[in-house]
Formats: sequence, C-alpha cells, structure tokens
Amino acid sequence: MVPETFATDAGLDRDDDDFDPVFEEDDPALPDHRYLDRELSWLAFNKRVLELAEDESLPTLERSNFLAIFASNLDEFFMVRVAGLKRRIATGIAVPTNNGRSPSEALADILVAAHELQSRHAAVWHDLVAPALDEAGVTVVTWDSLDDQVKSNLGDYFSSQIFPVLMPLAVDPAHPFPYISGLSLNLSIRVRNTKTGREEFARLKVPQMLPRFVAVDTATEPERVRYITLEDLIANHLDYLFPGMEVIEHHVFRVTRNEDVEIEEDEAENLIQALERELLRRRFGPPIRLEITDDMDDVTLGLLVRELDITDREVYRLPAPLDLGGLFSLGSLDRPDLRYPKHVPATALQLQPSEPNGKADLFAAISAGDVLVHHPYESFATSVQAFLEQAAADPNVLAIKQTLYRTSGDSPIIEALIDAAEAGKQVLALVEIKARFDEQNNITWARKLEKAGVHVVYGLVGLKTHCKLALVIRQEGNTLRHYSHIGTGNYNPKTSRIYEDFGLFTADDQVGKDLTRLFNELSGYAIEKKFKRLLVAPLHLRKGLLKAIDAERRNAEAGRPSGIRIKVNSIVDEAIIDGLYRASQAGVPIDIWVRGICALKPGVPGMSETIRVRSVLGRYLEHSRIFSFAGDGDPKTYIGSADMMHRNLDRRVEALVRLTDPKHLSEIQSLFDLAMDEGTMSWYLDSDGTWVRHATGGEGQRLIDLQEKVMRSIATRRRSRSRR
Repeated sequence: MVPETFATDAGLDRDDDDFDPVFEEDDPALPDHRYLDRELSWLAFNKRVLELAEDESLPTLERSNFLAIFASNLDEFFMVRVAGLKRRIATGIAVPTNNGRSPSEALADILVAAHELQSRHAAVWHDLVAPALDEAGVTVVTWDSLDDQVKSNLGDYFSSQIFPVLMPLAVDPAHPFPYISGLSLNLSIRVRNTKTGREEFARLKVPQMLPRFVAVDTATEPERVRYITLEDLIANHLDYLFPGMEVIEHHVFRVTRNEDVEIEEDEAENLIQALERELLRRRFGPPIRLEITDDMDDVTLGLLVRELDITDREVYRLPAPLDLGGLFSLGSLDRPDLRYPKHVPATALQLQPSEPNGKADLFAAISAGDVLVHHPYESFATSVQAFLEQAAADPNVLAIKQTLYRTSGDSPIIEALIDAAEAGKQVLALVEIKARFDEQNNITWARKLEKAGVHVVYGLVGLKTHCKLALVIRQEGNTLRHYSHIGTGNYNPKTSRIYEDFGLFTADDQVGKDLTRLFNELSGYAIEKKFKRLLVAPLHLRKGLLKAIDAERRNAEAGRPSGIRIKVNSIVDEAIIDGLYRASQAGVPIDIWVRGICALKPGVPGMSETIRVRSVLGRYLEHSRIFSFAGDGDPKTYIGSADMMHRNLDRRVEALVRLTDPKHLSEIQSLFDLAMDEGTMSWYLDSDGTWVRHATGGEGQRLIDLQEKVMRSIATRRRSRSRR
C-alpha cells in the first residue's frame, strides 16, 4: 500500500503533465526477450569478484580477501534471492522472469551456475591463492602435515581453550536430530560403542566466537606464519569428546537457510516488536543449500539430506575447507607488503582550514559554494562527520534532521545526534529498521537515540527509506539558513573507507526547502506537490528519469547534441531499460557503468547499438549513483541513492539531487570518460550477457586502474593546494 503522503504529485513541476511514459511489455518497436536474467546477471557479478582473486598482479592478501567477499556475497544471494524464488514457487505466486522463463527453469539455471562457481571458487583457493600465500610465508596447514611436538602444543591449546566450549549433540531415539543454524560450520560424527558395537551419530557445532584460523607456532616469525582451521583441529581431538567410543567417520558440513524477513506492516501495531519477532523466526527458515566436504560418506549424506529435507541438487560437495568467508580473519595479519598500499583520504579542498593547524569552518565553506565530496578518496571524517559534529556543537544551530539506513554501532554520527539533542537542539532521525541484515543493530541504536531525546521515526508503512539526507537549520542574524547534505552512500564511517560514494553539501535555499518538505512527508502527514532540485521516489523518480531519457531521444531525432551516462549498482527496471533502448534506436550515445546486475542487452543491432556497458571492480566498492544527460547544451546531472531496480523506484523513498556547479559537472564527465576509455581496466558486457575482462593492452601492458588514478589525481590536487 502506498501511503497518502506519496499519493499525490510530489516529484516534478506541473509542466511534465504532457509526458507520461509507460512500460509496454509488448512494445512492437522492441523485440521480445530483450532483457538478461537478473539472477544470472548477479552471479556474473560475483564471478567478476572471483576473477579479481585469480589476478596474480594483485597483492596476495587482497586476493584472499576477494575470495572471502565472493563467499559472503554468495551466502546472501542464497539466503535472499534463491530463498525468495523457492518460496514463490512453493506458494504458487511466482510469475515468469523478466526474460520470459518459468521460475522453475530460472531456479534450475541458477543452481547449475552456482555449482560451477562454487567449484571454481574452491579451485582458486587451492590452486592459486593458497600457494601464493604459502610462497609469501602465510600457510594454512592440515593436521597430518604437522610434527609430533607441534601436535602436542596444539593439543594443550585445544584442551584449555576449545574443549570447554564444545557441545556434542547425540542423535538417537531419545535425542532427535538437532536444529542446524544457518551458516554455521558443523562436524557430522559417526561413532561406535566399543562394548556393544552399536553405531551412533552426533553433530558438533564449530564455535563461531573462536578464531577460524588457529596459529600453529607459538613463536612465529613475522615473515612466516602457519595456521590450521579450527574445524581441522577439533576433528583431530574427537576422542576428548567421545571417550570409550571409536570414531568411525567425521566430516564438515554447512547449511544455508532462508533468512529473508517479511513483515505485514499494515497489521503490525508496533513495527519494532513485529520486526524483532520476525528476526527470531529468521533463524528457523527452511534449508536451501547444504555444503559438504568431498570426503563425506553416503550414509552420513543420506541422513543429512533426509533430516534437512533438502534435494540432491541443493547439495554442494566441495574440498575442505568450507566457508572461505573465514579468510576475512587473515585481514589482521601485519603484512602491509601483501596488501594494497596504504591510502589516507584527503580533506576536500573547500573544507580545508585556512591555517595549517586551524579548524575548518564548514558552514562558511558551504556558504561560499556547493561542495562535492568523493569518498573514500576524500575524507568522510573531515566532511560528513565534521559537518554533523560542528552542527551539534554550534549554538546557532537550531535543528538537525537526518535519515539513517545503515551505520556502525559506535558511530560518531550517532554520538553527534545525541550530543545535539542533549544540547537542546531539535533533532530528528529517520531510522530504517528494515535495512536487510542490519535490523537488530538499527533497533539497538534507534532506542539509544530515543533515550537521549532524539525524535526517532521509522519511515513510511510499506516503504523503506533509503535516501541519504541530512539537513541543518542555523540561525544567522535575522534569517534561518539551510545547510544540506545529499549523498549516494550510508552515514557509516567504517564502510566510507571502502565504498566509493559522492556527497553534495549545499547552502542553496531551494534544496533546503525541498529537504524540509521531504522530511515533513517522512515524519508527519504533509502533502507537498513540488520539489525543485530533487527527484523523489516512489512516484516521481522513474517518471523524471524517463522524461530526461526521452528528451535525449527527441534531441537525437532533431539532430541536436544528445547523450546519456548512468552509473548504478544495478539496472533491472524494464521501463528505464526500454526508454534507453528507444533512445539508442534514435542514435543517442549511451554509457552505462554498472557494478552488479545489468538486465540490459547492449550492442544489439536495431535495438541498442549505441549502448556501451562497463563494470569496474577493485580496491573499493563502486557505490555511487549518477545520472547525466547532455540536454542539448544544458547538461543535467543528478546524484543520489537510487539504483534502477523495482524496489528502489517503487518500494523505497529515494532522492536524487541535481548538480549545478560547472566544476562538479566537469568532474563527473571526466570520471565517466576515464571509466569508458579503452585504456582503462574494466569488464565489457556483450549482448548475450557475457562479461569480458579487459585488463591488459595489445602489447601485454597493464591497463589503467581507475581507482588508483582517481586516488593519485585527488592527492595531487591536495599537494598543489598546499604549495600555494
């Protein structure tokens, strides 16, 4: 249900009434089956992550990290996307996919592709990354490779640090098959009673709170360390747990469950209580994937398949170790030689203090002109964080309003809002407690904010609030000034170090009024009809973008300059894709820069010949969303929070803001020029959905790394400023 506050024309000026583009499924100007499957496209994205792990030119621990990212990504894909598809098939509500295939066919394709990727993932670890780590002095060993003295030392460690927390669970007529929690590592154990000869089965959960990789050597050399997996260490001390019994077989397995959350908000009297109940229920979702080590015997496998009620095609037989997401733990190694060179973010030029040891006045800087900040190349701490901290401490600031989608529990952003409220300022925090997999964290710090006197609201029924907005109201003489921040990324100091995002600071009064109206819609019952510099979902963002796309089509047909450039995490929305196809048919040059899913087919004769699609993956996660239109000499460029997906355009509150400073427009265009340049390392999408990596030139030279070049460019810009 769309709430009344968004049921009126709250997006664009009324002069857009003559433009009402509609998605036509049977548009005769466009061929059938013109979209790529979104789920297979997502798996193709994760394959690109895996290709980074395969790249021998990257630092070794970074390759290990990409293996962990791949594993974590795939876990979430199964928990949400595969689980959701299975649920819809089971309930009979599934509809054909965007490319016309039945849900059952789509699921079969997904499972085949997932099996291939998981096997390749394991092979990359065993054949490429583990040997490279070993060569660099970081070795993951097995128990059988150790000498007696080391085994004795590890035995002492096991008995004192591990054994006390283990809980073996027997399975027999008096002990039913235990619940297997999602994503936990487990040992299946078959033992024989030496007196009766009776065989029994037991399950042992590998404690998640203990280190996944245990240091083998007590006095390790800095340049040479050895580790053994926790499950391998436990498996070789099962006699501690089953004295008097003979251990016949032991194997490692892992279950993935449906962990999506569904809440009937219209029927929920208290959204937080309903969500907390659903989070408890999440732990008991049905199994959707069973990973086993390749040495598991058929008797044990048969028992697991039967008790978990899982099909053979949902079983993934892999070489140990399972769950390579555990490789994240190697990140604590003090080996800078095996990592990307350290990067210290620069402070944006406009936000630098006038004196070397002085403190910047961010309000004065923003008053002087719009400031566009590019994270993580430019500092989050000296821009967004400093903006809110200064607002909290400034006696002239009367109010702060902010949306919070994801942030860290110890965030200085949260502390700044609390400080502001305790100082008597009006503080509004719109907390999205339905942010997937961050629900419990968001509930915790939302309650902390409430206790401090912050006005906390939880958004609109039926919609997630995903926009990234902050508004500060400041008394300056006899007037109130609006200081606004609109970003493409979350207010999260931790992820800001690895997520690429843009943020606009502006004292433009019109933007401030737009945000005031939008916050009123989100927290109250105001019904506003117009925004001047914003495009807002769910009702008007798609409409505004389609209008801009169609304007480029008309420009091209009239022989005027035209062009479209879009950077997103994912592009799936059929209406947007069809609008781009029509623009391409008119000859509009279109560049799409996408990190993840892309359902658009580029380069198809007669449909998308002028469309190029590129993907850039690397040290940082490309996260910003940019929409740029040539505008026949009057360019229009927007940044904001929205991807081109149904959920963003129809079921979320999103906001894009138009950039107006010519320097900012030039910076965005230069970034696109670099991303689309044939000399830049990236993946090219073919019309059949195949992504091809372009990492080296014709003579074998390594192509330009976009992120490294942007990093150097911004650092050079900072140094030139300091010399002046």
